[in-house]
Amino acid sequence: MEQIALPLKAGRGPARIVVGEGNAHVAEALVAPAAWPFRTAVLTGPPRSGKSLFARWFAESGAGEALDDAAALPEDALFHRWNRAQESGTALLIVGAEPPWEIALPDLRSRLGGSLQLAIGHPDDDMARDLLLGMAEERGLPLRADAADYLVPRAPRSAAELERLVETIDRLSLERKSPPNLGIWRAALEALHGPDEPRLL
Repeated sequence: MEQIALPLKAGRGPARIVVGEGNAHVAEALVAPAAWPFRTAVLTGPPRSGKSLFARWFAESGAGEALDDAAALPEDALFHRWNRAQESGTALLIVGAEPPWEIALPDLRSRLGGSLQLAIGHPDDDMARDLLLGMAEERGLPLRADAADYLVPRAPRSAAELERLVETIDRLSLERKSPPNLGIWRAALEALHGPDEPRLL
């Protein structure tokens, strides 16, 4: 599984984008903005899926400008930002809301609709494994490969849920003053999904 290292910090370790089945097409597109329609791409995806990290990486690379959390902006302000990028010939990466992103302003809707659409999907097993271990590393949490072997088949395919799982393991490990072990992994899964969750078996 490929990882793009960023010149940024997140938590206790270097921020990384784990590239896998759910987002490889995004990584490939971001290195070739000259091929984008209107030199604009709209990036969407589930919460905590790496949209902001991709945007920061794109801006840091010098390939163009990135507008994170664009759905929080007034639509007329976003429309003017799109026009300015067109006038200057600057590639613009717009990070939108989780699909579907509803846009009321007709002119903005038509322009963004004609731009390159990039949607991050949910991680597959290999990507979930690397995400889990990467999140643990950033927190300074010692999770080994056997932890991922146990946890990944039992965890939801969601970056946000994987993050919650790592946070819960970290908390339980601190509370019990013990390195994360099978008992803590199971307790974390139970805390998140309930004692009757069949994946705990």
